[in-house]
Amino acid sequence: MEKYAKLRTYLLKNQATWLVTGVAGFIGSNLLEHLLKLNQRVVGLDNFATGHQHNLDEVQSLVSEQQWKNFNFIEGDIRALTDCQRACMGVDYVLHQAALGSVPRSINDPITTNFTNIGGFLNMLVAARDAKVKSFTYAASSSTYGDHPALPKVEAHIGKPLSPYAVTKYVNELYADVFARTYDFKTIGLRYFNVFGQRQDPNGAYAAVIPKWAAAMIQGDEIFINGDGETSRDFCFIENAVQANLLAATAGDDEKNEVYNVAVGDRTTLNDLFHALQVALAKSGKTYGKEPIYREFRTGDVRHSQADISKAAAKLGYTPEYRILEGIGKAMPWYVEHV
Repeated sequence: MEKYAKLRTYLLKNQATWLVTGVAGFIGSNLLEHLLKLNQRVVGLDNFATGHQHNLDEVQSLVSEQQWKNFNFIEGDIRALTDCQRACMGVDYVLHQAALGSVPRSINDPITTNFTNIGGFLNMLVAARDAKVKSFTYAASSSTYGDHPALPKVEAHIGKPLSPYAVTKYVNELYADVFARTYDFKTIGLRYFNVFGQRQDPNGAYAAVIPKWAAAMIQGDEIFINGDGETSRDFCFIENAVQANLLAATAGDDEKNEVYNVAVGDRTTLNDLFHALQVALAKSGKTYGKEPIYREFRTGDVRHSQADISKAAAKLGYTPEYRILEGIGKAMPWYVEHV
């Protein structure tokens, strides 16, 4: 945490302008909150396809009036090059989070996922390159590892994609690499592993497992587990992802034009996750006594996922502060309050 602590101290005294795409979403709004609290200027771009105005409203309630004045919101779409160009004007650092997530969504509607995640990504690369930003940090994905069986996942070894979503995130990495080689454009891809935390939407068909289960427990609804419950993931609390983004954006040239795993370096099964959420909910004064209902495995899902984070640690100084139980402990009160 030493490098991150020094960076935060530096940012408090040195103001820059950051663009956060997907700023009204889960990760985007958390980046916005942290940057404003560090007295940075932030431009936000979102079309509210998956983001929400209430996320921005909550950030406003958590920062000072002066800090909020440092935020300039643009309602726009990364699929429109002119919106990307407008957002990139005068920007130092880009944190590109806008995308259509979810493996099932991409299987049901691969065309929209492709237009957003590949076409929109290319628009952002071109706009940021032309605006001569200092660096371009983008949300990559652990789905890029596909069917590669080895654990833990190491950046240099990937398999074949298992979903249209995984294809789009891999193409992002290929485009970033080509822009680095062709235009000397500085990029860093962050392969997120199951990021979770406050402001992650529990609603909708494509909600992530932790907010979806937390909301179901709070409301007393049934919880469904795909498969036998022994599928495992490297769950990463949002504060760790924020740290990785800020370290990546401000890293030196030797650390740029790379991809890095952003995770904890551990594995939690869905069965263990279920019990961890039960315990966290009980600490918030509520109980959930139902047993989970098991059903078929979900198409496109990998069986196990765990990251090797040694590269991010060595080159970026990334040190995840929160493991899964600590993260759930911090996130559950937010769900109890907001569900």
